[in-house]
Amino acid sequence: MNLKVVIHKENGEYWAEVPALKGCFTQGETIDEIKINIKEAIDGWFSVDLPSNYDEIIEVAV
Repeated sequence: MNLKVVIHKENGEYWAEVPALKGCFTQGETIDEIKINIKEAIDGWFSVDLPSNYDEIIEVAV
């Protein structure tokens, strides 16, 4: 899956957001740090606690 990431620079630091994932954003001091942090933010966004009545969780490529 490919997601669009928008990187902003403010006051010498950076922050990034994924518009397709509401509330998925991060910050960092360098572009390299932002790249690492946004991957972690995306992983965290997709990590959810599901109710225990689910029998199986599968991954689907889109």
